[in-house]
Amino acid sequence: MIDPVQVAVGIVINAAGAVLITRRPDHAHQGGLWEFPGGKVENGEAVMLALRRELHEELGITVQTAEPWLQIRHAYPDQTVLLAVWRVTAYTGEPHGREGQPLVWALPAQIGDFTFPAADQPIIAALPTLTGSASVQVSAS
Repeated sequence: MIDPVQVAVGIVINAAGAVLITRRPDHAHQGGLWEFPGGKVENGEAVMLALRRELHEELGITVQTAEPWLQIRHAYPDQTVLLAVWRVTAYTGEPHGREGQPLVWALPAQIGDFTFPAADQPIIAALPTLTGSASVQVSAS
């Protein structure tokens, strides 16, 4: 059996309870769909370090603190992914699409208006447990 692709995923919630989502590049696996930001964990890399690296590369933010929230294994026809989903509890900087990708702050009730990869469905289902008590600390960089 082929090892799953390990992915660090960050759930970033603003003071209004909206969640940051980004659109995958068209050429990527599951391209054109919306996702929670993050990316592949490199061989030998700790998940938290991958999360910090990916969110800085993609969004220009620096994760100060985050906590593990969910682990999701999903088998697509062409690959299996293992999502390590973290709730970002404090970061600096203003999120923006550093790779040209669109991003949106979406309230949980609006998430259904966007099309996500199948692996993200358990995250979407569990979001109400996070957004009701969101207390994210944001500092200017």
